[in-house]
Amino acid sequence: MDELPIGRRVAYWRGRRKMSQQVFADRLGKSKSWVDKVERGVRRLDKFSVLYEIADILQMDVQLLLGKDPERRADALNCIDQVEVQEIRAALERYDSMSAYFDAVPFPPPMDDMRKAVNHAWLTYQYGRYGMLTRALPKLLRDAQAADAAYGGEQAPEAAHLLGQVYQIASSVLRKLGECELAWLAADRSMAVAQRADDPLLAGIATTRVCNALVAMGRARPALELNVQIANRLAPGGSNEVSPARLSVYGMLLLQGAMAASRIGDSASVDDLINCAQEAATLLGGDHNHYWTSFGPTNVELHRAAAAVELGDGGRAVEVHQLRIAEPAFNALLPERRAHHLLDIARGYAQIGDVANAGEMLLLGDRLAPSEIRCRPIAHEVMSDILRRTRGAPPSPVAELAEHMGVGV
Repeated sequence: MDELPIGRRVAYWRGRRKMSQQVFADRLGKSKSWVDKVERGVRRLDKFSVLYEIADILQMDVQLLLGKDPERRADALNCIDQVEVQEIRAALERYDSMSAYFDAVPFPPPMDDMRKAVNHAWLTYQYGRYGMLTRALPKLLRDAQAADAAYGGEQAPEAAHLLGQVYQIASSVLRKLGECELAWLAADRSMAVAQRADDPLLAGIATTRVCNALVAMGRARPALELNVQIANRLAPGGSNEVSPARLSVYGMLLLQGAMAASRIGDSASVDDLINCAQEAATLLGGDHNHYWTSFGPTNVELHRAAAAVELGDGGRAVEVHQLRIAEPAFNALLPERRAHHLLDIARGYAQIGDVANAGEMLLLGDRLAPSEIRCRPIAHEVMSDILRRTRGAPPSPVAELAEHMGVGV
């Protein structure tokens, strides 16, 4: 892409936006003939003011238009590349609600279509299809932002609710793929929108996304404090109802607080928060997916094992995996949760020097949700450790997976 003439890049991105030459020309205030000449290279684009206007219409970073984007990754699943990252960044940098204050914004998709698109995005995430999700996110973000800006009256809270969910989806997948600062930006946006949606539970689960991003950026202590603070405010009982949704959000705040505590080596807080989450899960009575949390007794045990790994106690993590997680309940969870856990247990086995079982866990996770293993930086670190510590050649399935991941010794 960076070797193409700029006119060809304009044509490429116009095509990606499914915009005809005539529509593009109308929005730019130029003739169709002018656009055609630019795209064929007959007319030069040498004014930065025009370049910035074109980038704005194409909803992209001007640096991409100038061909300065880094090379695309060539991994097997095309998990995410810098083109997609920059598209998501450009979508996050839009302020449609502010633009709507001054001018009309393009009318968004119908609300029913938005609901279906957001639900589909959540399922795409929970099935671990990160490459597909990152390619869909820029348009979904733009549509949700336009809906939030355009819909008023009784539909305004729901439009804000949907936008808040899209920001959370973006934050979650960006964090997994190592884009921590963008993950924090999306999560922070989700908290602001949740307040307009007038839904304290949406605000509560948005808090966990913000805290996850903070932990990924090395800010575990403020993440711990914020998770616990909001969990206390949403705790079921007293003036707060004891509903399945509230129990789920409350429980996830506690679990994410435990994960933050594990990052700073606070094992006492880890145990306390996980035990409180276990009480909430017992009240809930099973594994559910309210507010897309996958919260329940099984997820509590998954976090118990994950926290042990973060504390450096791989033996404890493996023990939890073997003794406390019932196979039928585990198999009923969505693929992302299961593959994420298997990655944690691979780390646990590696900590105790059992690289054979560590490799087996990565293989099992790859069968469930390949993107969770092949696309996450932490999985690459584990695989590199396995290869480095394996005597002789690694088993052929592990070697094949390492090749797919692009990981060498």
